[in-house]
Amino acid sequence: MVLGLAVASVACDKKGGEGEATTQTQGRMVYVNTDTLLNNYDYYKDVVKEFQNKQFQLENELQRKGQSFQNEVALFQRRVQAGGMSQEQAQTTQQQLAQKEQEIMMYRDNAANNLSAEQAKKTDELLTKIQDYLAANNKSDKYDMVIGYSKGGGVLYAKEDLDITKEVLKGLNDEYAKMKKGASAKADSTAKK
Repeated sequence: MVLGLAVASVACDKKGGEGEATTQTQGRMVYVNTDTLLNNYDYYKDVVKEFQNKQFQLENELQRKGQSFQNEVALFQRRVQAGGMSQEQAQTTQQQLAQKEQEIMMYRDNAANNLSAEQAKKTDELLTKIQDYLAANNKSDKYDMVIGYSKGGGVLYAKEDLDITKEVLKGLNDEYAKMKKGASAKADSTAKK
């Protein structure tokens, strides 16, 4: 039994020595709680507000166009019922109204597609900002990997001491505040000229 322990001990020592010879380093994997990050990242909040405003404006524009169209249809129907249009005028007006309805639907679809494309671009910018920040602030190779964690996501458990969300959030918000302040100062100096 003592001989078996001695052999096992020598084997472990050899494995330890071999591990050192390969110079394989053990890094640290940390995570960022993406739900917390997005709920508290000022840039993301501003982007969400911007798109809510654009969505609201689009809905108002579509409602205005739709109401105007409905008024034209109602006027057309009253004129037809009152006998104020010939058969040919009624057909021509009907075709014009059908074309106008198509134009409104095309406008709606194009505007929705443009808004979706803009949202995709902003999402890409958001991810790039986060990745760039993490890369810039990991110059000392403190971490080998930073993963995103969210409830119901792929990571089912992570130790709290691996959570760097607060530090990343503070850094991102500080960076965004400086950028906004710089953009505001630049706009003020341009306005004075």
